[in-house]
Amino acid sequence: MSHTPHELFEEFPDRVEKIKELKLNDAHFSRLYDEYHEINRKVHVAETDIKPTSDAHLEELRKQRLLLKDQLFAMLVGE
Repeated sequence: MSHTPHELFEEFPDRVEKIKELKLNDAHFSRLYDEYHEINRKVHVAETDIKPTSDAHLEELRKQRLLLKDQLFAMLVGE
């Protein structure tokens, strides 16, 4: 398992400019972006045992992160 943070600019390197544009001009995208990064930080902290958590809680955080990532990607590709 990788303990590398899943930053959106790294996840979607070909869409960096679109991410920046939507973050500035789309309130819904901006809210989801912020929520994604908040959850992502929690996952990273748990995975690296900086702040350990239960497996069930970590799995729930990962599911939330994936759902947000899917929603953000859909907005990035205009679905």
